[in-house]
Amino acid sequence: MIGYVENLKKLGSKLDKDLATDVILQSLPVSFEPFIMNYHMNGMKKTLAELHGMLKTTEKSLKKNPSHMMMVQKESKKRKRKEKAKASDAISSSKSYSARKSKSNPASSDTCHHCHKPGYWRRNCKLYLEEQKKKKRSMTSASGAKKD
Repeated sequence: MIGYVENLKKLGSKLDKDLATDVILQSLPVSFEPFIMNYHMNGMKKTLAELHGMLKTTEKSLKKNPSHMMMVQKESKKRKRKEKAKASDAISSSKSYSARKSKSNPASSDTCHHCHKPGYWRRNCKLYLEEQKKKKRSMTSASGAKKD
């Protein structure tokens, strides 16, 4: 983009410094949004060469850490740890809630896949559960464990 701006100057077009900077900043990808916001908020007035250097530095840091933010507020370490713990608790509780919510009761039209009777699922079928217990007992007796 800087090359295009310089070519326009050579052709005799009068491009203001601010306009050239804005054109360059608008051509950047979305990952540079924190940099652009920081640039405008701090009211920076840099030459095109200085802006190019800043953009190269930012690009290197974005490649290393894609979740990098340009503006970070300074906080105490204790507060950060507490917030991280709260965030992880919130995530784990939301997962358990969604897991509980996904298991619903069977409809009266649902049938058991084991005995084919309506009104319950196989996991609640008495015949299926008894057969599973028998299988466990036979496996423990065959492996040499004592029967109860």
